[in-house]
Amino acid sequence: MYQTLLPTAIKTTVSKLPESQAPHPSAYSVFKRLLDIIGSLIGLLMLTIIFVPLAIAIKLDSPGPILYSQERYGLQGRAFRLWKFRSMVENADQLKAQVTNEASGLIFKNEKDPRVTRIGRFLRSSSIDELPQFWNVLIGEMSLVGTRPPTADEVALYNERHWQRLNVKPGLTGEWQVNGRSSVKDFEEVVNLDLRYQRQWHPLYDLVLIAKTIYVIFARDGAC
Repeated sequence: MYQTLLPTAIKTTVSKLPESQAPHPSAYSVFKRLLDIIGSLIGLLMLTIIFVPLAIAIKLDSPGPILYSQERYGLQGRAFRLWKFRSMVENADQLKAQVTNEASGLIFKNEKDPRVTRIGRFLRSSSIDELPQFWNVLIGEMSLVGTRPPTADEVALYNERHWQRLNVKPGLTGEWQVNGRSSVKDFEEVVNLDLRYQRQWHPLYDLVLIAKTIYVIFARDGAC
């Protein structure tokens, strides 16, 4: 299943992938999809209100595009393009090798990442940089609640347990975000949180995590 969805370059490096694995029931939930549509429309309305001043601030702070996009992997390994407000310098991807990774496993994290711009630090600490992802939610590539979508270099190193993360749609928020995302620097702990979400999920549980996320954002608790 997964192998047929991955680019050839990744297929050749991935081993021990599950031959078949059913999507999580949340992927078929009508209530969850309706929640995603309503929530994404509200989020996109917020985006239209603040887009112009944010665009000006980003352009004045550093040269480069206003938005940043990157290929990510979602439900059962489906590739899609994720959108964010640019919070780093324009050539950040090329400079990644020069930055020390303070996390372990398949997480890349540096709390003082020199590639992050001045306005970018504000955008990240307030999670405003992720507002464009409401578009990804609206068109069904993501959900309001799920797991964070990995990059190609991450999924190339996944084992079978790691692939279970992608039995749900990727989300704007989830267990990792409401349980101190900056303090969680071990990838296996992230996987544990993602799988806990799948075990505990029911339609109303998404509302609980959304409420917790709002609290975390306004409390600036665990932002990165």
